[in-house]
Amino acid sequence: MSKIGLFYGPEGGNVDKVAKIVAEKITTKKVEVHLVKETDAEKLAEYSNIIMGISTLGKHTWSSDNSGNDWDNFLPKLNGLDLKGKKIALFGLGDHIAYADFFVDSMGDLAEAIKPTGAEIIGQVSDEGYEFNESRAFVDGKFVGLPLDEDFESDLTEERVQKWLDVILPEFE
Repeated sequence: MSKIGLFYGPEGGNVDKVAKIVAEKITTKKVEVHLVKETDAEKLAEYSNIIMGISTLGKHTWSSDNSGNDWDNFLPKLNGLDLKGKKIALFGLGDHIAYADFFVDSMGDLAEAIKPTGAEIIGQVSDEGYEFNESRAFVDGKFVGLPLDEDFESDLTEERVQKWLDVILPEFE
């Protein structure tokens, strides 16, 4: 049985909540959970199957010093990493009401950072049932991963996560 590495950040809040939901719903494989702020990117090499969770920071944080952001410190460590043969599924948190022009943008940025590693990104999601104006995570008619809005659509999270897992888990070896 192959294990799944679940890497997420930040700790606490909505990403943390959803990471726990994802890990609890995966019953067919062992899931090892890692906070990106406590993990080195080389840890990714230990897994063939990887899930990553990220949030999109709101406008109130854009003008502040963002150097302490968990992912801002982790993403540069992906440079030069060889993840060929690995499958990575992404989920991203955003606010489709207050930030409809930037909905789950960080998930799109994460996908762009992963591309040079050679890993295959799986688990793209249709925009059906989502309301937003713009998103860097919306590419070629689909989201690069699972978008979630815990601020205004938390009642949809469990169902969306389960449908997404039903798609990605069979793709994991």
